[in-house]
Order: sequence, then C-alpha cells, then structure tokens
Amino acid sequence: MRSFVDEELSIGDYILTGGELAAMVVIDAVSRQVPGVIGDGSALAEESFTRPMLEAPHYTRPREFRGLSVPEVLVSGNHAEIEQWRREQALKKTAERRPDLLSDE
Repeated sequence: MRSFVDEELSIGDYILTGGELAAMVVIDAVSRQVPGVIGDGSALAEESFTRPMLEAPHYTRPREFRGLSVPEVLVSGNHAEIEQWRREQALKKTAERRPDLLSDE
C-alpha cells in the first residue's frame, strides 16, 4: 500500500472530530516559538515543560475576586520569596496532576 504520510505526531490521548483542531494546536504550539509572536519572549523560558514540571498558578486583577485573594507573597515585592513560592507551587501542582514529570529533584 502506498502512503503519503511522511511524519506522524500526537497531541494527546483523545479523539477529535477532525484534523482541523489538531492542526490548530500544532500551529499554535509552533508559532509561539517564532520571535515576536509572544509579546514578551522571555515568558517562554518559564512556561510549563521548559523545566520538568508544570507552572505555578498565575493571578491577575482584581487583587480580590469573589472572596479569593492573590497570595500576599506575590504582592510583597520580595523577589526571592516570590520565586520560592512559585517553585513550591509548581512542585505541588506537578505532583498532584503530572507526577510522571518529576525526576529526582
């Protein structure tokens, strides 16, 4: 049988209704690596999978929403404590959701 497929890739273990959605996922993932596509390119260095763990939670304004508040450490201005908090949260999130990503850290 003759095949015109020269490469195959997976975007996950699930079934879609067609190839269009999978193509859009690939386009988005690849285009993010093109300089200028992401406004602040340095943000790419801190995303999930740049290290073997998921990202820490992100917060935005307002500082309080429906009884939920941004953790005080994130508004403290102490960059060392913020980085430590982010690392701890990333490890916790990864252990809960993707323990397969954790190595001997």
